[in-house]
Order: sequence, then structure tokens, then C-alpha cells
Amino acid sequence: MASTDQPVDELVAEAVARVAGAQPGGLEYVVDGAASLLAASADRWPGVSRALLGVAERAVGRCWAAGWQPADLVRVARRELGPVQVALAVDLIAAEGRRHPAAALDRRWREQVRELDARPWWPSDEAFLPEFAARHRLDRFALATAALELLRAWALLPPVQPVGPVPGQSAPRASEPRSGEPRMLGRIRALLAKAESTGFPDEAEALTAKAQELMARHSIDEALLAAGGGRSADDPAAVRIGVDNPYEGPKTMLLDAVAAANRCRVVWAKEFGFCTVVGFDADLDAVELLYTSLLVQATAAMHRAGSRKHKDGAARTKAFRQSFLVAYAARIRERLAEATERATEEAAAGRPDGAGDGAGPDGGPLPAVPAGGLLPVLAARAEAVDDAVGKMFPKLVSQRVRVSDGEGWVEGRAAADRASLHRGSGRIAR
Repeated sequence: MASTDQPVDELVAEAVARVAGAQPGGLEYVVDGAASLLAASADRWPGVSRALLGVAERAVGRCWAAGWQPADLVRVARRELGPVQVALAVDLIAAEGRRHPAAALDRRWREQVRELDARPWWPSDEAFLPEFAARHRLDRFALATAALELLRAWALLPPVQPVGPVPGQSAPRASEPRSGEPRMLGRIRALLAKAESTGFPDEAEALTAKAQELMARHSIDEALLAAGGGRSADDPAAVRIGVDNPYEGPKTMLLDAVAAANRCRVVWAKEFGFCTVVGFDADLDAVELLYTSLLVQATAAMHRAGSRKHKDGAARTKAFRQSFLVAYAARIRERLAEATERATEEAAAGRPDGAGDGAGPDGGPLPAVPAGGLLPVLAARAEAVDDAVGKMFPKLVSQRVRVSDGEGWVEGRAAADRASLHRGSGRIAR
């Protein structure tokens, strides 16, 4: 049994271990006891802060080694705990990140850390818990409880399939994007953001068309550069995209529709609330951008459609919305498949074998089409993605999503027909 007379480092380590190993039936009792010991003394609180950060840094490092990434750990806190633990998760990730220079991190890892705004803000490790408590208006016991609950949730995570280099163990991918690409990605994101926010359908169509034009051009150029030896170590990669309730099944269907149109594959880990998308870097960026934009449009259209009731007055809104989103995803799949086929045909027809004229993604000449044509290049990339999925996930099963509301199905397909897609383009990339 831990005691307040113990050295602070031992006290914190034992408290965290006891909570992590507690059985569910007695968890509340164990957490209360451990938190009481950590919070008992105001004089020892700075020492507890320093020791807890040390324990947390090691816990986060073990999660990295088990295949988890920053956005995953925050998602766990959001799904299983509450806002305080979410904020604490971001700070503990920032604390662990002090061990790794930014230049040694993979591009996507850096993007996750930046989007989370995970950066140390506290003046010293001894000041972390006191400052955090003041920021969130917590007493010592409440904060100790939140920290113990969060570290337990992370300790119980099983190993998952890695989707990128782990900080401190692997060098960034050799196929990191060129310096000009983030600027293009920013332009595309800005165009899609305007398309989502405008109240004028014609304007949304024009903005989305422009974004897709940029992305389609870049995606095919990337494939041709790789085929011509202009890209080193250009192998399929993977990203995780959070897909949470409500309506996680239809949302996953929408993501799969977008991924398929961009020659990527989706594997759904329902129990963890995320999907793994496997594909080439340019196409993975495409999937993230277009999925996010279409999900915003679908959600807005679903809420505009309102709620529904049965004839006897019983609510059927959940069934209506489930069917709405399933139909939306199914129709978007059809539209994207048609657009992808047209865009590929136009690119192949507009750039004969061996042609390399025009402006490429860096402002230089466009990459030449190999002697065999464009379609074999794209087919080879699709085959490489399938092979990567087979190696990463050798035991896959299909998932069915039910539809039980006919009106929701009809409304969903109609909304998908109104979604901002340009008829001349279907593939999107950064």
C-alpha cells in the first residue's frame, strides 16, 4: 500500500501502476485512493507534478512503440473520458515530444502535433500540475483523478498496426513532399473551405471544381514522376482517420467511397473509432481533404432534411439519418467512380506516350508518359496498394450497413447529387 511518506517518484509510479492494474469492479475505489495520496500534500504537489510528467512521458513512448499516434491518443481520451482528460492528453503528448527534434519526425506526425497544438507551455515540470489546475479550475484531487484515469486508458491499449515511423526510431520517409507542395495543399484546403461555407450552390461548385482541378493534375503527375524514376522510395503509406458515432457505419462507407475513387483502401477498426487508409502519399492527402469536405456537406444536408416520425408519432429520426447517410455514400461512390474514369481518360488522351510538355507541379515540364501509356502506371499503383493492405491486415472481414428508412434513402441520394463535385474531375491529391 502506498504511503505519503514514500519518495515522490515511488509514490507516483505505484499509484499509476495500481490504477492501471485495477479490476473494473473495484476501479472507482482504487482511483479514489491513489488520487487522494497524490493530492494529499500541497508541499509535495510540485514534486508529484514532476514525477507524473516523467511517468507520463514513458507511458506515451510505450504507446508510440505499440503503433499509436498523437491523434489516436487524444481520440481515446475523447471517446472514453472527458474534456479535462483531452486537454491533459495534449499536454502529456507535448511533454513527451520534447525528446524529439521536429526535423526527426515524419511529416504526418508533425502535422498531427501541429493540429493538436501540442506544445509545452508550462514554465517547469514542477509547475505543470499547479498551472494546469489553475487553467481548468480543478482542485488537486480532481486533477490527480483525471491524470490516473487517462494513464490507465492508455496503458490498456493493445498494439496496433503501425502507419508510419516512430519518433526516435526511424528516419522520415524518403518520399517526403517537395517544398512547393504544402502551398498547393493550402490553396486546395482554402478552396474547399469556401465551398463548404458559401450559401450559393453555383459558387460552391466553381470553388470545388477549381480545387479538384489542382488535385487531379497533381495526383497524375505524382504517378508519372514515380514511374519515371523521379520519386525515390515511392511506396504505399497509410494514415488513420477518426470515424466516430453517431452513424459511424455510413461515415465509413463515405470514406471508403472517396478512398476507392483515389485508388486507396480503407480498413475500419470500429472498436477504436478510426479507419486506416492505405495508398500513395498524394492520394492519402486527397482522401483526407475530400472526405472532410463531403462529410461537412452531408451533415449539413442531413440536418436541413430535419427529423422524422412514424404515423403513430414515434420518432424515427435515427433510422432516417442512418439511411440518408448510407444512400449519400452510395451515390457519392457512383459519382466519384464516373468522374475518376473520365479524368483518367482525359489525362491519357491529352498527354500522348512520351509527352512531357506543359507546366508540372513544380512549374517545370510535365512528367512524360511511359511508352506503355498512363493506365498501366495507375493500375500498378493500385496493385501495390492492394499488396500493402494484404501485408498490413492479413485477416480482413467485410462489414454490412443496414438501411431501414426508404425516405432517408431517397433524400440521401438527392443530397449526394447536389454535393459539390465537378463533372470533369474525380481524383484529388495535395
